[in-house]
Amino acid sequence: MQLFFRYNWIVREDWYHWCEELREEELLQNRTGGKGSILHTLFHIVDVEWSWIRLLQGKTNLEENYDAYKSLKMVRKLDAEYHLEVEKFVNGWDASMENRIYYDTLPDGRVVTDTWGEIMRHTIAHEIHHIGQLSIWAREIGKKPVSANFIGRGLSSYSE
Repeated sequence: MQLFFRYNWIVREDWYHWCEELREEELLQNRTGGKGSILHTLFHIVDVEWSWIRLLQGKTNLEENYDAYKSLKMVRKLDAEYHLEVEKFVNGWDASMENRIYYDTLPDGRVVTDTWGEIMRHTIAHEIHHIGQLSIWAREIGKKPVSANFIGRGLSSYSE
């Protein structure tokens, strides 16, 4: 579990560096898909990751308003603040947490249950999905996207 969260964090940091080369107008430009812009999509990735981790910990989900974070610097600052809590939880993950049940009541009154493992994998896949959208937008503006390769990032080490 930790390995793929680390992968996402490294790729996200690469996207932040990539975004530094863009004008603010390009980061904010409305696009098809995702959350509508590069910056809003990055904000959304950070906010959703943190929200799921908070919910699993039984903490209140304090939804942030994107309008307060309409600069790359502000999104990165928010990410750094949230990352401390997220990383601590992810690094503390163990097999006993895998099948714990999370209960949620939907607005229509239905109760849904998911395992913590499902939610953690959903959180990982959620970011990967949005990173794919960023890659498409990068190509649309004539820029090379950040590599999504897992290989070559030094995330796994071979031991005999």
